[in-house]
Amino acid sequence: MTTVGEALVHHLKARGVDVVFGIPGVHTIELYRGLAASGIRHVTPRHEQGAGFMADGYARVSGKPGVAFVITGPGLTNTLTPMAQAREDSVPMLVVSGVNRRASLGKGLGLLHELPDQLELSRKVSLVAEQLRTPEELGPAIDSVFDAMSNGRPGPTHIEVPTDVMPLPAVATGEITPQKPTPLPDLDEAVARLTEARAPVILVGGGARRAGAALREIAERLDAPVVQTTNARGLMHGHPLVVPASPSLSCVRALIATSDVVLALGTEFGPTDYDMYALGGLPEFPPVIRVDCCPAQLARHSVEVAIEARVEQVLPELLGALSRHRKAARGRSRAEGTRHAARAEIGQLGASYPDLVTLLETLRDAVPGSIMVGDSTQMIYAANLYYDHDRAGGWFNGSTGFGALGYAIPAAIGAAIAAPDAPVIALMGDGGAQFTLPEMMVAVEERLPILFVIWNNAAYQEIGNAMRDAGIEVVGCDPMPPAFGHIARACGMPHATAGPTPESLLDALGALQPLDGPALLEIDAIPGAAE
Repeated sequence: MTTVGEALVHHLKARGVDVVFGIPGVHTIELYRGLAASGIRHVTPRHEQGAGFMADGYARVSGKPGVAFVITGPGLTNTLTPMAQAREDSVPMLVVSGVNRRASLGKGLGLLHELPDQLELSRKVSLVAEQLRTPEELGPAIDSVFDAMSNGRPGPTHIEVPTDVMPLPAVATGEITPQKPTPLPDLDEAVARLTEARAPVILVGGGARRAGAALREIAERLDAPVVQTTNARGLMHGHPLVVPASPSLSCVRALIATSDVVLALGTEFGPTDYDMYALGGLPEFPPVIRVDCCPAQLARHSVEVAIEARVEQVLPELLGALSRHRKAARGRSRAEGTRHAARAEIGQLGASYPDLVTLLETLRDAVPGSIMVGDSTQMIYAANLYYDHDRAGGWFNGSTGFGALGYAIPAAIGAAIAAPDAPVIALMGDGGAQFTLPEMMVAVEERLPILFVIWNNAAYQEIGNAMRDAGIEVVGCDPMPPAFGHIARACGMPHATAGPTPESLLDALGALQPLDGPALLEIDAIPGAAE
């Protein structure tokens, strides 16, 4: 007899799931009955928040849904923060949880891990949340969550299985029916506007991260500068048309305003990218051609041409329709001028920002082709404003969108599992690191060659600066960091310390190479410590 729990694992395997991040509990052991024999790799985080962030990092790098198994009640509530981060950043994630027996639900009987309405709680952040009340509902529930993650804008989903349903005999379900490709909408108006454009600009977001080759071709065909939001960094690295700078910067806003058409590709037009400093709204846009797979996104802003489709589907078709012979649009000089202006402008926003970008460029060049996963910390804030990464899809962090602290360590673990041959670097501050420090043991246990880089200024310095700027006495912004060298030794990891200069960073990197597992590099940035 195959149980519902075993059948669920079989369905995941059939859908291409090869890794599950989970912490088993008494309410989910029946999900584990078939897991050992399935060939699916199980990774055990130290907290369910870690499971969710690992699934997030895995999904961003692999392009497949990240899957987490969590217990009823606190397991699910601990995972809500990663689910919310995934919702904001359009990351496909499936959380499978237990729930108490069917007859008890909603009755407040005081059962272990009981919530008033766990499913409704999950629905607040999920694209789709399903509850299995009978074995017959398993197949439709699997179809529902995978359809939600693959059609339209991706995001988190949830299946909860009552403890008295997991051991029931499963029922046979049909084979997976391959989805028919969605026909593209008409592109004639977009082609006409792009053909007539004399000063076009391209805005790219995370929805374009898997369309790098086609993006380069269309940018060159249009001679158009390419402005990258945070989640698009790494596309077209070093190309003379690329502008790896936030559209919140005034110089980038000026570039957009002086263009005669905008081609917006897979970008949300969200404030954390386009109005980071609360200037009062989006940049001044010329006519916009917008490509996005989410109809709700397309409806939120008035545009001249809205194309509901995935970027990787649209760009080859646009290329085929655009003439190869176009009048030069001065794209390279416009991009170059904006890059220079952006680099200067970030120094006006934070005196240390140019030095932090130089430090990250040093790290990038020392570890080429790396996946850099960031938390909310000064290095990340600076680089989200201006930084050109050298790997498509290799720069992402938790400081935009939902903005959850504690993201970098577990998300880097998920990324390393998704791309075992790529170097992975986790960037965090000493404050954010303390949210999820125990997850470092997962990297040790799985022998993942991740370089954990901690910017240690013994403070929530950006928040402290903001309080000072607002005339507020700084309170609560100086949490005492642990001795990170001792933490590393307790985890069995090598540790090195660098000062906040490129030379010192390179010396410390040299002391840690080659990586045969995780290592911790601490950058001592405590103000006045070296004086």
